[in-house]
Amino acid sequence: MANSAKDQEPKGSLPKRQPRPPRGGRGPMPPLPSGDSFWMNLASSVLILLILATAYAYITTPSAQKKPQDIPISELAQDISAGKVSSISVNGDDLAITYNDASSTEKTAKKEPEAALSQTLYNYGVPQAALDKVSITIKRESSWSFWMSVLGPFLAPLLLIAFFIWYLSRQVKGAGMQAFSFGQSRPRITDPADKAQRVTFRDVAGAKEAKQELFEIVDFLKNPKKFLDIGARIPKGILLMGAPGTGKTLLARAVAGEAGVPFFSISGSEFVEMFVGVGASRVRDLFLTAKKAAPAIIFVDEIDAVGRVRGTGVGGGNDEREQTLNQILVEMDGFEPNEKVIVMAATNRPDVLDPALLRPGRFDRRVVIDLPDRLDRLEILEIHARKKPLAEDVNLAVVAERTPGFSGADLYSLMNEAAILAARENRKKVAQYDLVRSIEKVMLGPERRSHVLNLKEKEVTAYHEAGHALVASLLPYADPVHKISIISRGRAAGYTLKLPFDDKRMQSKREFLDDIAVSLGGYVAEQTVFGDVTTGPSNDLSVLSALARDMVTRYGMSEKMGPIALEGEGGRALFGHGVDSKEYSEKVSADIDAEVKRIVAEAHAKALGIIGEHRKLLDAIARALVEKETLERDEFEKLLIAHGVVPKKKEDLEHQPLD
Repeated sequence: MANSAKDQEPKGSLPKRQPRPPRGGRGPMPPLPSGDSFWMNLASSVLILLILATAYAYITTPSAQKKPQDIPISELAQDISAGKVSSISVNGDDLAITYNDASSTEKTAKKEPEAALSQTLYNYGVPQAALDKVSITIKRESSWSFWMSVLGPFLAPLLLIAFFIWYLSRQVKGAGMQAFSFGQSRPRITDPADKAQRVTFRDVAGAKEAKQELFEIVDFLKNPKKFLDIGARIPKGILLMGAPGTGKTLLARAVAGEAGVPFFSISGSEFVEMFVGVGASRVRDLFLTAKKAAPAIIFVDEIDAVGRVRGTGVGGGNDEREQTLNQILVEMDGFEPNEKVIVMAATNRPDVLDPALLRPGRFDRRVVIDLPDRLDRLEILEIHARKKPLAEDVNLAVVAERTPGFSGADLYSLMNEAAILAARENRKKVAQYDLVRSIEKVMLGPERRSHVLNLKEKEVTAYHEAGHALVASLLPYADPVHKISIISRGRAAGYTLKLPFDDKRMQSKREFLDDIAVSLGGYVAEQTVFGDVTTGPSNDLSVLSALARDMVTRYGMSEKMGPIALEGEGGRALFGHGVDSKEYSEKVSADIDAEVKRIVAEAHAKALGIIGEHRKLLDAIARALVEKETLERDEFEKLLIAHGVVPKKKEDLEHQPLD
């Protein structure tokens, strides 16, 4: 069970409100032929050889029914003397005999080598008068046909064997050519003349500050003389940093599209292979190709795959990755200046990059791309809605308000899921109802209608979610409840959707403490109503424990520990330190555990007091959930008002102080 969408992931400085979709990878290099493929080719070659040999034998061997009768020369002499033969065709030593009977019977015979036929027949006693009645034709065999008839039976098998060897050698040659081309880079090239793939800043909504930074790169590529005349040098490297799905790759393509220059894109993982030196060779080949097409842009996606801190053994544990990184450093700021080749790279882990990669002269301009705010989300939704027929009731502004924390990729997925839902129901337009459903689908996953709860589990889930909603509605610094449901989505048996009135860039200590109490609302409700707890709150406990520890070790929100950061951003594997290394003593570790336990205990007491005081309201919310399965914001607020609780308003939260 989950109390809100943002409770699906550990908290940070600003907790994420939904799981992020996975990034796609790039097409790999064509694989070398495997052993199974070789044996398949060998078997097919042998089969082809047998078929050809059988066909040749069938063609060269005449059928027994059509083969003329072979007679001795003495019988031929007798038939000529008897007047039975009409003609004889002489082809070397072969005689083709045609009789003058009704069926013109054909027979064959052999004459004596190096002797005339007439002399042979005369020796056999054939009268001259009988021989004159026979038409004798002499065929002279050409040298070509003679040699073919002699050598054909020997050449044909040899040619078949030669074809067999050539066919197999093609496979080996293909593998060899791939081995020789192993060190060549395979970037995906976007031609500036290709309008179908061209992307400009008009296709990128939001990220105003990032686009302003990148406009200078576009201006330099279009008018380099303006900068060079005043002695300015454009940055050689631009590092795009931001969360997954914020549009880093799209912005890089937009720079190339605006400038009208070739765009060479490659992933950092495509440099590193199992062979030492391949990555460095590919880097050299990539820069050489870009220099020939200059002015051009090289874009390296996920550069942290090769740009991690050297000397740590993290990310492969071999020297190949470090050699590749060294070659990138040399190409960007080595002996040969690259005035017209700009390198752009993207990463969502800038903290693990090597310092030499970030120094001036290499990636000396860093562009941070944040998650879009409400107005940016509205612009992004309008872009993704261009080719989708929308119904009259669609209000994209409402969708933008209900999607805080969504990235550009999430909003694209939202619009696509809404179109799929409409098409599944055989409707021609996307309605507002489809957009609202797709928000929850992107956040938590699809509905699991087949996951039917029994009556007891349904009641437990209803009280669990009612506990979350009740505590969130009564704590002053918790986000207001927008929807409660006990319909399973993803891995959650139910969920309580809490959304802030406005986007937040910071969170206070009081907000964190209230969030922890809200996360414990479901646990306390089960404990209070049923005198027992289930496995439902497991995710809530994991999230609140991580948040409480971050408050103590990262945000300095513990009075006992003081304003000190004991753990770094993104874990402890920073700048050469081991994954399990600690920079504090065992006593400090025990103090951290005690502070985390104290924060959770105080939040538990707070939630317990609220649920105990408003037990009737808890029962009313749970009964409504069991009956309807889903409560929207309006229905939920009516229950609150009926039991004397005033729903939260935006004006009330604006006057609350921050710690």
